Amino acid sequence: MKEFTLVCPCHFGTEAVLKREIYDLGYDTGEVTDGRVSFFGDEEALVRANMCLRTAERVLLLVGKFTAQSFDELFDGIKALPWEEYLPKDAAFWVTKASSVRSKLFSTSDIQSIAKKAMVESMKKAYGLEIFPEDGQKYPVRIFIRNDVVEVTLDTSGDSLHKRGYRALHGEAPISETLAASLIMLTPWRGDRILADPFCGSGTFLIEAAMMAAHIAPGLNRDFNAKNWTNIIPPELWKEIRRELMDEIYMPDPADVDIQGFDADGNVLKAARENARAAGVDELIHFQRREASEFSHSGKYGFVITNPPYGERLEDLDTLPGIYGGFSEVMDRMDTWSFYIITAWEDAGTVIRRKPQKIRKIYNGMIRTGFYMYPGLKPPRRDKA
Repeated sequence: MKEFTLVCPCHFGTEAVLKREIYDLGYDTGEVTDGRVSFFGDEEALVRANMCLRTAERVLLLVGKFTAQSFDELFDGIKALPWEEYLPKDAAFWVTKASSVRSKLFSTSDIQSIAKKAMVESMKKAYGLEIFPEDGQKYPVRIFIRNDVVEVTLDTSGDSLHKRGYRALHGEAPISETLAASLIMLTPWRGDRILADPFCGSGTFLIEAAMMAAHIAPGLNRDFNAKNWTNIIPPELWKEIRRELMDEIYMPDPADVDIQGFDADGNVLKAARENARAAGVDELIHFQRREASEFSHSGKYGFVITNPPYGERLEDLDTLPGIYGGFSEVMDRMDTWSFYIITAWEDAGTVIRRKPQKIRKIYNGMIRTGFYMYPGLKPPRRDKA
C-alpha cells in the first residue's frame, strides 16, 4: 500500500467538522488551513474519503509541495515532481484550476500554462517520448498557491462531492449538500431527535439528516475520477468498500424517525419529495405545505435547522422583516426547541428577538453568512433500565 497526503477543501468555517469526520474514519489529520484539511492514508483512505466524507468538497492527492516566487521556480518545481508515479504515458492531463492567495504569482492562466509545460517536460524524460497521445484516462491537476507555497494535486473526485446524485430538482438559492451536512454536524442533533425545516426548499437539510440516520454513505450513487486510475488504485478496492458501505446501511422504522419539512411553495415541495425519493429516504421525511410563521409541533426538545430567504433578489428585501419577525414568534412559542439558522441578511439578529448563543461565520460559496445558534433545553435524562 502506498502512503499519500490527501487534501480536502471544504466551506470556510467548517474545517473543524471535516477534521472530526476524517478522524472518525480512522486517519490522522495534518495541516488545517482556511477551507482545507489534509490527512494521511493509503489507497483505501482515498476511496473511503470520496465515498464517506459528507463535508468535503473534493479529495485531492498531493503530488508535491514547494516554494515559488517566480515562474522559473514554478516551472522547475513542477518539472521535478515524480509525475511518472501517477500518470501513465497515455494519460490525459491538464491543469483544470489554479488559485493564488497572497502570493507573488497571481496570474492563474499563466500558472496553468507553465505548469502544463513543466509536466510535459518531466514526462518526456521519464518515458522517452516527445509527443503524448493523451487519449487515456483523465488526470486533472489542481494547483493552489498560498503565501508563495505551491501545492500541486490530482483531483481524485471529479465532480464536486456535493453532487451526491439525488438532487436533480431544486428551488431558488439552494444550499449545497456538503454545507447542509456541515451545519447539521455543528449541532447536537442525532437521528433519534426531532428535526424540522420550516423553509425546506428542495429538502437538502432533511435529506442529508435522513441519510445520516440511515447510515447511507453520501458517495454511494456516483462516480469518481480515481475509479479509472488502475495504475494507482485496484478496481476491486472500490467494489469491496462499496459493498461494505451498503451492508452498513440501517434503514430505521419510519415510526421512530421524526424529520419534517415545510414550505409555502407547492412546486418546491414536489421537487423536495422527488429528491428524497432519489436519495432513498423519502419514507423517513414528512413534507407539508405551510407558511413558516404557522410552524408548530406537538413534540418538545426538537431541532430546527433552516436556511430562510435573505434577499437573494433585491425585490425581496422588503419582505424579510415580516418573514423573520413571524419566525421569531414561532421561536417564542416553542421554548424548549433548539433553532439553528443560516442567513446572509445582516439584520436577522435584530429582528429575531432572542440573543444567539453564538454566530459562526460561514461562507456559502462567496457569500458570507452567519450561522445563528439558539440551543434549547435538553430533554430529561432517561433512567437506564
